[in-house]
Amino acid sequence: MSLEKCCTNNSGPALEQEEKSREDGRVVLKERMNAIKNKIVVLSGKGGVGKSTVAVNLATSLSLAGKRVGLLDADIHGPSIPKLLNLEGRRPEIRERTIVPVEFENMKVMSIGFLLDGKDSAVIWRGPMKMGVIEQFLRDVDWGELDYLLIDCPPGTGDEPLSVMQLIANVTGAVIVTTPQEIALADVRKSVNFCRQLNVPILGIVENMSGFVCPECGEVTEIFKSGGGEQLAVDMDVPFLGKIPIDQKMVEAGDNGTPFIRTYSSTETAKAFGRVARPILEKDLNENRLDPVNTSIQEEIKTMKIAIPLADGRLAMHFGHCEQFALIDVDTERKEITGNTLETPPPHEPGLLPKWLHEQGANIIIAGGMGSRAQSLFQQNGIEVVVGAASDEPEKIVTAYLEGTLEAGANTCDH
Repeated sequence: MSLEKCCTNNSGPALEQEEKSREDGRVVLKERMNAIKNKIVVLSGKGGVGKSTVAVNLATSLSLAGKRVGLLDADIHGPSIPKLLNLEGRRPEIRERTIVPVEFENMKVMSIGFLLDGKDSAVIWRGPMKMGVIEQFLRDVDWGELDYLLIDCPPGTGDEPLSVMQLIANVTGAVIVTTPQEIALADVRKSVNFCRQLNVPILGIVENMSGFVCPECGEVTEIFKSGGGEQLAVDMDVPFLGKIPIDQKMVEAGDNGTPFIRTYSSTETAKAFGRVARPILEKDLNENRLDPVNTSIQEEIKTMKIAIPLADGRLAMHFGHCEQFALIDVDTERKEITGNTLETPPPHEPGLLPKWLHEQGANIIIAGGMGSRAQSLFQQNGIEVVVGAASDEPEKIVTAYLEGTLEAGANTCDH
């Protein structure tokens, strides 16, 4: 067949019909995505960092907080979500060319793993086929109206994450997972730059496997070092969402197909997942109050920990020169103080106090004065900064803050 004849055969009604079909598909995809308020991709430049475990527990955290959540496993060659949620062997229902996602408790879940003949089946596809199936998962799955769709991408910056970014067009943001070692951090830096090149907001970095929790005493030992992901967030000027320590029960939960944060909600690791979820939830708090759900995650949102730097029992005019911190727990609904502890900070080093207070669970720091660089570091660690407060007893300062009567004067430090 000649090239001229070939072109002639492809330029008639068949080509027009194909283009119309594509346009119809784009319209359906846009409508489907517009019904989902937040589309969040979970990325990592490095394999083996526990990204799928973070995605599952983050999705569960949001669901426990009363949110409508979907979870899409976009890892075509190594789908982990069916195993992590004990959904292996399940098949999605097809209704009038629409795929009904598999339900896990209150979450809607989709994965290529649901469509394979067996859990050991290999998917041997090139890029265009992978992009095609990801488009189907976004366009043809009946996600309905969701508050959050979390998309668990495979490691790297290749076909799958690129397809997701291009197809959705208005991604809410990316959660980037790393471990503390430099060999992982080197690849994760590429994920940060990948998001920046595609104009995708970075919600924050999660440092997974950050220490090991002893099953006997609960002490955390830094077997892989600690702080690498946190330092990366500072170096690349992106938010830091928190550290997730290793817990041997995490392995048991994954093998059993039960989300760790639900099964072991009282552990330090589960609480760390809650702290990772909190900044993501708080972005919507001003617009939509959480439904009244009695869960540990909901309690973390209803409560707040306010840090007050002290000198001689009163607010220190510069947080870096304080002797102690008052860490005051408050109930944000009742606007009441529920607890107060005094903690001695570590020796003063540049950038150390924001990290330390984040680890103590602080949400807000009220200070007399604070330099702009320090304020930026606190904000990167998810801590709101209030400056210009007058020296007074910490309980009185917090009560005035809760009642909206706290008078903030000039920042006494701006270096």
